[in-house]
Amino acid sequence: MQVITVYCICDDLVKFFEIKEDVQIKMSTAEVLTTAITAAMFFAGNQERARTFLKEYNYIPNMLSKSQFNRRLHAIPTDFYSTIFSVLAEVFKSTNKSDEYVTDSFPVAVCKNIRIGRSKIYRKNEEYRGKCVSKHEYFYGLRVHLIATVNREPIEIKITPGSYHDITVFRQFDLDLPEGSTLYGDSGYTDYAYEDFINEASGINFLVARKSNSKRPHKPWVSALISYGRKTIETTFSAITSLFPKSIHAVTAKGFELKVFLFTLAHSFNCL
Repeated sequence: MQVITVYCICDDLVKFFEIKEDVQIKMSTAEVLTTAITAAMFFAGNQERARTFLKEYNYIPNMLSKSQFNRRLHAIPTDFYSTIFSVLAEVFKSTNKSDEYVTDSFPVAVCKNIRIGRSKIYRKNEEYRGKCVSKHEYFYGLRVHLIATVNREPIEIKITPGSYHDITVFRQFDLDLPEGSTLYGDSGYTDYAYEDFINEASGINFLVARKSNSKRPHKPWVSALISYGRKTIETTFSAITSLFPKSIHAVTAKGFELKVFLFTLAHSFNCL
């Protein structure tokens, strides 16, 4: 049922946006997308296993070869993947009765630190070296910035190099949340002027955890509310990273970033 659901949603969106396809193709764009998302949902991103499964069980009998499938997958515009994510986000916002949301980020290492010099996906570049504060360690790769509901449903996402700070990326979010919503963030999102701007301009109650030396400390009951609300984002990250393999296989930077996005998209489908 999950595979069929993924296909139906992808096929409806392809038709809605009137994406033209060559009459000679063996696999439709919806089938290519379904294969990639199925790989992320059930096979730790292994697209070869997903191809074999969908062909043998007759979900997609006219399966392309490995190289043909890879070319078709990368030919799909990046914006279309984001569109699927946005459509699911609208569903989650409409069913989120609490109007509470959480924002945070998690790291995705492309390799072990000792192998940075040999990384072929991202040549040695300090832009991709970030720090994971919770684990007290550095990593080399990407950082996934996410806004999710308290029910672990992703709403907005941005994937950046690992060194990008949370508040820097947060300013780039659309923050397309219902008016009157509450958004929780950790102390890394501290920017008093931007907090005031969000609260006044968008009608969103942005509550950021305070450090002990903060000039604008919260009252104890507000701090407890933020601490409780933020716990769900860690569960969201655990659900997404549980889909990851031990090492994400990719040949190019674009392929690596696409797989990371597909894992998040697969989690969104799992939330339906």
